[in-house]
Amino acid sequence: MTEVSAEVPGLDVAGATAWLADAHPDLADGPLRATVIVGGKSNLTYRLDGAVVPLVLRRPPLGHVLPTAHDMRREHRVIAALHASPVPVPEAVDIVDDTDVQRVTGTPFFVMRFVEGRVLAHRAQNARYTPAALRAISIELAEVLAALHSVEPDRIGLADFGRHDGFLERQVRTWRRQLDASRSRDVPALDLLQERLAERLPETSRTTLVHGDYRLDNAIIGAGDDPRVAAVLDWEMSTIGDPLVDLGIFGMYWNIADIADIAHDPRVMQAAVDSAAGYPGFDELVDAYAARAGIAVPDLSWYRAFAAYKLAVIAEGIHLRYRSGQTVGEGFDHIGDLVEPLSADGLTHLGRGIHLAQGL
Repeated sequence: MTEVSAEVPGLDVAGATAWLADAHPDLADGPLRATVIVGGKSNLTYRLDGAVVPLVLRRPPLGHVLPTAHDMRREHRVIAALHASPVPVPEAVDIVDDTDVQRVTGTPFFVMRFVEGRVLAHRAQNARYTPAALRAISIELAEVLAALHSVEPDRIGLADFGRHDGFLERQVRTWRRQLDASRSRDVPALDLLQERLAERLPETSRTTLVHGDYRLDNAIIGAGDDPRVAAVLDWEMSTIGDPLVDLGIFGMYWNIADIADIAHDPRVMQAAVDSAAGYPGFDELVDAYAARAGIAVPDLSWYRAFAAYKLAVIAEGIHLRYRSGQTVGEGFDHIGDLVEPLSADGLTHLGRGIHLAQGL
């Protein structure tokens, strides 16, 4: 994290202090101090100290906000609904539309309580844990995903959180629009992956709540001798849809160090998953998920390719924001380098899926 207490991009700290005193006097305890939480490449996240308890404020990026993306209300709604479920999430405090008043961010923002723990984003962080602990964390993460997919949306007030029919078709169409809105250069491999995904849509057999960006570094791991998953974060892409999309994303990030160029250039992307440290292979996580969910998991090739496509489109959007001078923090200058290897990885997985379907 980077400490910037008085002036932080995208946040009026004095305005946030006044807002908290007015809206939540039970939490106010003097001037706030803001810290930009580095790590996410999408919404801006700040830790707020100086209140009765540490808080976290989330807001959209500074510029190039794509339609339907960075939805603060959606993210706040789902974590508030899941608070009493088996899925660990932060406690939601409030959702505010500051667009007109422009007192705090000038955008919609939401506030939640800070969850103590660590985010495992780099291999160096594995040294804090034994191999057995890292394996246990990994298995629990798969089981938490299965628990999410077992939550009945109508029982927690999310019956209208998404449409049940045509989910994958809408997803491909939506991300095509996102790519078109993010274009600043030719990306032929990504265009080809997009076309082939649309041509080979699988049939959806289950419809559940989905996270949309499920991975190790979107979870907080609690401290202590028996570390557990303390909270799952970053719900901005959550909806109701095909749960295998979450498994595809989970698998892509789990094995992202295997994608050409990414493992050799830490400026582009880093990941904590390392089999030498004790992390199991993703096949074992699929087995743990299947056992907890009570289902047989089918071939994930299409979903794995779709995950690579989504991350490539996101990277292209961040690349555009970086070139426009609308990113906050470091690590954005090489994000555009992700697009080509991710596109190739997606095409490779689609090819494997065709061979499996043909029994080759």
